[in-house]
Amino acid sequence: MIILTKRDLIEIVAKKANLTNKASRDAVQAFITSIRDSLKRGEKVVITGFGTFSIRNRVERIGRNPKTGEKITISSRKAPGFTPGKTLKRAVR
Repeated sequence: MIILTKRDLIEIVAKKANLTNKASRDAVQAFITSIRDSLKRGEKVVITGFGTFSIRNRVERIGRNPKTGEKITISSRKAPGFTPGKTLKRAVR
């Protein structure tokens, strides 16, 4: 398994786009920040050919405390989600 870190991504963008590492870091950070801010506002982010980032609502449910086995209520919350697009799915097959 290969893990792509943010630093690795910055280096790849710098090489592919012929940018300095600082310019590449700024571009990657702006991209990540814009996705995060859109999701915080409840908006969907669609990147054609790649996929869709969205917010998923998790309903309240009953769980168990692993230490004691006692039933607990897990409150509802919002969670980020990603759905790959057709082009990405085809590329991975």
